[in-house]
Amino acid sequence: MRDAKGRRGAGASRGRSRKSIAQTASLRYAASTGLPALRLLATKRRDIVAPMSPPLELSASPLGSAERHERPTFAFVAERLWLDFVNTDTGVRGADALHDFERFVLWLEAAHVLDAERSATMRRRAEQQPAGALAVLGDARRIRTVLRALAERGIFAGDVRLAALSEINRVLGRSAGTRRVELRADGTFARAFVPVGDAFAGLLIPVVESAADALILDQLGRVRRCADPRCGRVFQDETKNGRRRWCDMATCGNRAKAARHRMKLHA
Repeated sequence: MRDAKGRRGAGASRGRSRKSIAQTASLRYAASTGLPALRLLATKRRDIVAPMSPPLELSASPLGSAERHERPTFAFVAERLWLDFVNTDTGVRGADALHDFERFVLWLEAAHVLDAERSATMRRRAEQQPAGALAVLGDARRIRTVLRALAERGIFAGDVRLAALSEINRVLGRSAGTRRVELRADGTFARAFVPVGDAFAGLLIPVVESAADALILDQLGRVRRCADPRCGRVFQDETKNGRRRWCDMATCGNRAKAARHRMKLHA
């Protein structure tokens, strides 16, 4: 009987701890953005930070577990970092790269935003400062939503462009650090942003700078949505005639060709 009560007490303590972390992340996020703190919705299983889904988590599996080495596969077909970031949502295909902080770090590493050393540093920081990691994960989801609207409707809607501009400037305004050019392991060069102070705040800098370039260089007219209605990916059309239709010819393009071929056979 005592053991059962002890287990219930320990479970309640862990639940309060998770709630406290989420509340702290929400309050810090609100303080950095000037927005109201996100409301916590109590469920039978866990407390969820609304309106985001899935809930903010450091990792779906324990950090440092063997599962980390089973890296998810991310697609980079959009020609621009900010558009590849938009394509990480679950509305497109596969697992959401922002499902938890660990997967977000893996995506940043795959996108060459972080190298292996900095990825390891961010994981250690997340273990030491879970509220900060959850706050930037929530921020990333918010920015992704705004950037998807920019990709799909920005060329036509001035209010969408202004909303994206506000988010870009908000992120740039609260992130201090230095920019430099680094030599990659494969011999190529890449821009890098090294944050000073809040390490989490700098994670989104390369993404929003890529989106800023789209506004500055007037590239929104070249942003397309994949012609396959089941896909949902967006991309930058770099073709000379501006007639690219598919996010990837190896998948959506070939599927469309196969469908046309079957229609001809039936006809």
